Amino acid sequence: MSRLCTALAAGALSALVAVTLAGPATAASTPKRTSAKLKLSTKTTTTTLKDGTQRIHYSYGPVHIAPGQNSIFVEPNDLKPKVDGYVTRFAPNLILADGTIPRVDVIHLHHAVWLVNQSPTWGAGEEKTTAAAPPGYGWNYKTSDKWLMNHMIHDLTPTPETVYITYDIDFVPKTDPKAKSIIPIRTEWMDVIGGGYPVFDAIKGTGKLVNGKRRFTYPDDDPKANAQKAAHQWRVTKDGTPVGTAGHLHPGGLYTDLNVTRNGVTKNVFHSVAKYWEPAGAVSWDVSMTATPVDWKINVNPGDVVSTTATYDTSKASWYESMGIMATSVADGHHGVDPFTQSFPRTGQVTHGPLAENRGHGGDPIGLPNPMKLLDGPVVEGKQVLIDGFIYKQGNMTGVGMAGRPPVVQQGKTFTFVNKDAPKGLTGQVFAASGGDLPIYHTITSCKQPCNKSTGIAYPLADGDVTFDSGELGYGPGGFTAAANRDTWDVPKNLPKGTYTYFCRVHPFMRGSFRVVPNKT
Repeated sequence: MSRLCTALAAGALSALVAVTLAGPATAASTPKRTSAKLKLSTKTTTTTLKDGTQRIHYSYGPVHIAPGQNSIFVEPNDLKPKVDGYVTRFAPNLILADGTIPRVDVIHLHHAVWLVNQSPTWGAGEEKTTAAAPPGYGWNYKTSDKWLMNHMIHDLTPTPETVYITYDIDFVPKTDPKAKSIIPIRTEWMDVIGGGYPVFDAIKGTGKLVNGKRRFTYPDDDPKANAQKAAHQWRVTKDGTPVGTAGHLHPGGLYTDLNVTRNGVTKNVFHSVAKYWEPAGAVSWDVSMTATPVDWKINVNPGDVVSTTATYDTSKASWYESMGIMATSVADGHHGVDPFTQSFPRTGQVTHGPLAENRGHGGDPIGLPNPMKLLDGPVVEGKQVLIDGFIYKQGNMTGVGMAGRPPVVQQGKTFTFVNKDAPKGLTGQVFAASGGDLPIYHTITSCKQPCNKSTGIAYPLADGDVTFDSGELGYGPGGFTAAANRDTWDVPKNLPKGTYTYFCRVHPFMRGSFRVVPNKT
């Protein structure tokens, strides 16, 4: 199988709220959050809409999630229509075995991508964008198509879980008279980086200064990535018409842009903006992306180059393993306007308001100690601090007595963190079933002192005054893993004296500290 982009849904066109700027929602502009009591079925069901279109609800699973899981799997998927036809809408979600939707700070749908004949066609992340074809268009479906499910479900806790990935599709069988007038579309998976796990880091303080705030645009602000970006562009070979798109970003993301270059001239054709319902702003999954309106149809010609960029706010925090994707639905032939000579909408609408699963924001006092006020722990320079059983064995904020005190190292020297929860030889297999014996990845990521408040989707952040991050310590299949493919990390020798607080990006309830003291020599 070719290496495939992993993340997210697009083409969403229906909307609840029109927006044009990224930023936190105000009380006056925020729709009501969905109900936490909402339940979805774990069974396949079919209903008929007023126009005769079938709405089919599928539940892929059960998917068994191991404690702390954060691995990628590709598995067969035979949950699809039984006759040929057109898919006109695709709405994904994630549920527990009882049908409820889990809180994002407990179980996190990093991504699910529906691969059709090995090509990514629909997808989902925690922003859960609905993909909807404009009227008169639909994804052509054949019963002979081979479907695979590429999923990465992240358990933020030490507790195993069982989940289902759901998807509701609107379907028009080929035998339905309406099918005769539907124009087929396909998905062009526009990714800023490409590959099996297409991520980049947007580091605090990097990028350009725009109106007093840092903005990091990938690949433009990464010279190495910019030189390689041709590998991740769509070079048009025949007349076509993109008819829908929306962006996918991670927390910290502000917007994605879809651009068309013709004869050396580049035109922006859609600006997909992240609308944050999160009170703290652009820092969490409490977000919805804007998608193209139904009248957005852009003609492209052979020789045109279509590309995308993703922009993150790097003023307040670093954003590791970030993404920028604009899955774009495309019809053959010309059905729209010439973007270089005619007018068209460049902004769109969000596809949903605040979701109940994003209600756990975090950041409240919970009685953890302030590491700045703790006595010194043991001197550890040249030694190891183990991570075992979801615990930093020295300096852990929930530790009792000496175990909770920050370990000490002199300036210019180091010590080593070792992740015993992800030993060598334990990698997980991409084409195996989820939930088996898997490595548990951990990070050591700087956070602003004292970093001791409650865990949620907006806390803690990678916002330490000094930036450091270990990567996800552990091992995984090359090209299809979040793992750093090492189980150790050495504390930088160049840190100034002071007490440093950190957390695990994968399991953010894990907190710790260490202390750098002046070199006695």
